[in-house]
Amino acid sequence: MKEITAKELAEKVKAGEKLSIIDVREDEEVAQGKIPGAKHIPLGEIPERLDKIDKNEHHYLVCRSGGRSGKACGFLENEGFDVTNMEGGMLSWEDEVEK
Repeated sequence: MKEITAKELAEKVKAGEKLSIIDVREDEEVAQGKIPGAKHIPLGEIPERLDKIDKNEHHYLVCRSGGRSGKACGFLENEGFDVTNMEGGMLSWEDEVEK
């Protein structure tokens, strides 16, 4: 599984790169703040929402600590998606968030 640090992903966001970031946390966690521009799809909804994830794009997956997003990455890789897990999750994110 490919991984990226929160710092590396933050640099891409700040550089204005066009990124697909998927936050797999639950609603109440995301309400506290998510990476600007991230799409919210709770982990449990990923299998039924595959049609909302573009197979031709690279996606960065995020959760609170990196565990759930790692599971999502494994599932999506098996489905043929190009994904990278943000290690350490939002606990490692030191940049701005949107609410």
